Parts: sequence; C-alpha cells; structure tokens
Amino acid sequence: MQAIKQGFARRLLHKQRSASDPRQGSLWDTALDSGHIWQARFYDFVVFTEKKRVEKLRYMHRNPVKRGLGLEPQHWDWSSYRHYADGERGAVLVNEERKAGLKVRKIA
Repeated sequence: MQAIKQGFARRLLHKQRSASDPRQGSLWDTALDSGHIWQARFYDFVVFTEKKRVEKLRYMHRNPVKRGLGLEPQHWDWSSYRHYADGERGAVLVNEERKAGLKVRKIA
C-alpha cells in the first residue's frame, strides 16, 4: 500500500504543480506546499486477528451513528451493517463469504 500511495501522490503532485497557476486559488495549495497528499493521522495495516477484524467492523458501523447520520447503524444506507447482521445485500457489496461474529442487539 505504501508504494501505491507514494506513486499516486508523486504523480498527482507533479501534475498539480505543472498545471497550477499562481493567480488562481487552489484546493491543492496545502498539499503542494507541504508535499503531502495523505493525512498523517491515518495509516493502513493488515488485520490479522478475528478480534481486531470485529473491532474495525464495529468502528465502521458505529461511526455514522456517532456522527449523527442515523440513529442506528442500519439506518445509514452506505453501511455494510445489514450484510453482517441479517445477510441483506445493500448498496455496499461485501466481498467475503465468512462473516464476522458481530453481536446484534435487539431494541425492545
């Protein structure tokens, strides 16, 4: 991933620098000045354990609720939550046959 991201960033920065006109404002000014496309606080890593996999799935499913985009994870259209909870095919296609063991709480 690092090599892919570095190659992409180099090509994009080169393209933006060669095409930039100093008389125009640009969304890329910060990236061009700093030489960075990717935000430093985000990183990728390989998820090796089932425990870590479930942790990341829970984070992804709860994040729209935390951000106020829905009252429950299943209310967010772009979530894979319904796939894991009910096997429902949604807008997000999940490309795996094995499902993580998520505990789904039923609200009475």
